[in-house]
Order: sequence, then structure tokens, then C-alpha cells
Amino acid sequence: MKIVIVGDGKIGSTLAEQLSREGHEITIIDRSGEPLQQTSEDLDILCVEGNGATYATQMEAGVDSADLLIAVTMSDELNLLCCLVAKKVGARHTIARVRNPEYSGELSLISEDLGLSLSVNPELLCATEIARTLRIPSAIKTDTFANGHVELLKVQIPPASILAGKTLMELPGLVKSKILVCAVERGEQGIYIPSGSFRLEAGDRISFVASIRDAQAFFHQFKLAVSRVRTVMIVGGGHIAYYLAKQLTDLGMGVKIIEANYDRCIQLSTLLPKAEILHGDGTNEGFLRECGIAQTDAFAALTGIDEENVLMGLYVRKTFPKVKVITKINRYSFQSIIETMDLGSVFNPRFSTSNVICRYARSMQNSLGSNVETLYKLVGGKAEALEFRVAEGSAVCGIPLQTLRLRKNLLIGCINRAGKILIPSGQDTIEPGDTVVVVTSVTGLKELDDILDKRRG
Repeated sequence: MKIVIVGDGKIGSTLAEQLSREGHEITIIDRSGEPLQQTSEDLDILCVEGNGATYATQMEAGVDSADLLIAVTMSDELNLLCCLVAKKVGARHTIARVRNPEYSGELSLISEDLGLSLSVNPELLCATEIARTLRIPSAIKTDTFANGHVELLKVQIPPASILAGKTLMELPGLVKSKILVCAVERGEQGIYIPSGSFRLEAGDRISFVASIRDAQAFFHQFKLAVSRVRTVMIVGGGHIAYYLAKQLTDLGMGVKIIEANYDRCIQLSTLLPKAEILHGDGTNEGFLRECGIAQTDAFAALTGIDEENVLMGLYVRKTFPKVKVITKINRYSFQSIIETMDLGSVFNPRFSTSNVICRYARSMQNSLGSNVETLYKLVGGKAEALEFRVAEGSAVCGIPLQTLRLRKNLLIGCINRAGKILIPSGQDTIEPGDTVVVVTSVTGLKELDDILDKRRG
């Protein structure tokens, strides 16, 4: 597809990299030539310097023949204007990044008038992912499928765990609940999509698929379950902190927000009457102790400075090991080093956004109707978890899974059949109307039939 991205910031450059990797023809627009120069060198894509909301710039970038325009500048208003102009120029679909909470209600009223196909809010998406993870404190990360009935959870195997040293084919005799280990991260060795003979080691980070009930049973069986989070301390009072605190206070959790800017504290106290707003420096160890860090269940470092978040995350993990730690990282550079640090659960808003937009782009390309319902990037984009809806006529229907010629490094995690969750065996089949969760290190799957290895057919 031909895709034009307006805004070469953190999210724009990430989208350009991921979408170009999937084979799309990408053009990126920005007012400043400096980031464009770097993007051009890194990705070898067409770059246009100019105002992405003007007719002349959009025509130069070829928006009139574009399948999709994505506006992700720092200005919500400019993004909406870009989409309006793009639809008039001839773009088939448009997506705008809209961050201001005040616009959320209005967008549903004016999206059609603006010609807006989709609006994304990176901070809200990231806050929702964090809130979901706080619901299961033992999990490093939690993603959901099948309208919340299936979970993909990441946990680290403790040194004394009976899982260490066991192969995956041995797990059914040890694990009372029905789970499927579909990805394993092992230090600097990278990520594995494991077969039954794969042997787990202490320190591995395993991602497994299970129903909500089976996931809870797994945590209890292996004594990974801890008391649920009742109190959360957040450092940083930006958009993510606001959205997260709003969701948590609505669930009845106690929330403290530490913010260095006094004027922002006043704003937050008005916006979040149920939260406790504290004015001070969250990077100060003494102040954190005064605020009650030792008595809180979870801690989230959500400032706009990655280095501060990393330091706070490391400090709390080492000093208060029972506290659940959330660390926000904006930059993608030095990701390999970040992954080796004990920072608890790490979140990046740009990945939350790219998940949604990549899913939309793939659904646009779909030919058989086996739409990508859900998509999550795993381990910085090295693997993906996708949920497909199965259409009539799919080549995978009615055939036992053990006889399907699947691509390498790919697992079918679960099948949702009219609300019944199946952790599949080799004798199970995929049927029209099912939704199927696939985990793979093969990126760019657009429809369910892409899981088949056509070369082996």
C-alpha cells in the first residue's frame, strides 16, 4: 500500500520503520529537514519537507493516490486538519493522533465530517495497557484477546521454580491449568517460538496464552500470585499519568501522583479529585520515602525523561522488591541494554500506537475477510501476537492442526469458538466464525492463510 505519514517524531519514525519493513511504500512529511535527513538515511524512504496540512505539500507527497494518510504531529488540531485536507485531495483512509482528553467526546461527533477513519491516543493506549498489567501484579505484561476472555501473559521463571529444566512437552503433567507457552525470551539470545522439546531455564521470560480462569490457577499453583494492587504511586503528571490515575481511581484504587510542576499539580487536583497530588521531586530518595513508597503496592515512573524513569525503576526494584514497578521508556535506542535491566514492566507509548495502526493497515489489505482483530508487538517488534477472525473459504478450515503445514517459528495459541476458549491440540480444527490467536516471529501476516508455508505445500 501507499502510505503517507505526517510528522517525523518518535511515533512517526517508528511507524515508518515498521510499515516499510512490512513492504509498504512509505512517504514521510515534516516541517523540519533535520529529522527527515536521519530518517532518509536510516530507512531509504521518500521524505518531503513542508507543512503536511497544505494542499501543495500533500500533492508533492502523492496523497492524492495514497491508500492511507497517518497524521502524528505534536498538534492535535494540525493532525485533524491534515486528515480533512487528505480526504479532499483523494486519500482513501486517514488516521489522526489525538491526545487531548477534551477532544475525546467531540471526535465521535465529527469523525465522519473530517473523513477520519481512525483516531489514536498513544498515552491513553499505554495507560490502558499499564492498568491491565496492574490487575495481575505477578505478570510483567498482560495483553488480551477475544474481547478480554483470553490473556497473553509474560512472567519470569524464578530460580527455584519446578518449571526450570523442564521441556514444554512435560508441562501438562506439572501444570494443572490449560496454558500454552508460545514465546520465550532468554537474555541476549533473543526470543524463541518454542517446540515441545524446548527446555525452560530459570530466568527465562515466558509468554503464555490462557483463559482468565486458567491464568489465575497457574499463578496460584506456582505461588506467583500476590495480593492484588490496592495503592499505586505515580511519578510524573503527564497525559499517561492522568489517564492511568483516572482508570485506577474508577476501579477504587488509591493513587498518589508526584509532580514537580506546581501549576500542573493544581490542574491534576481538579481533574482527579479522587487522587492525592503531591508537589515535589520524585527522583529524590528521601521524598519518595516520605510519600510512603515502602507502603505502596505498585510504583510507576512516568516522567518525560527516560533516564529518570530508569533510575527510579532500578531504585524501587532493588530497595522495595515487593512493590510492582512500571517503567515508561520513550526512546527505542539502547533497547538491548534496557531489556537486561531489572525495571519491572517496561512500556513504550509508540509501540502501543504502532500496534493499533499496523492492525488497521493489514486489515485494509485483507482479501479473504480473515481480518486481523487484535495485534500486539512483542519484545520490541521481534515477534507478534495476532488474533484473526476466520472466514468461510479459508484454506486452514476443517483440517486437524497436526496436519497443517505451518510456517516455521509460528504457534497457534488458542481458538475462541463462540465464547468457548480452546487451548488447541493436534486433533483440533479451525472452523469459520472462530477467532484464532497466532504468535510468531514472522512479521507482516495480513490474513489467516498466511500462517501456511506455501513452499512446503
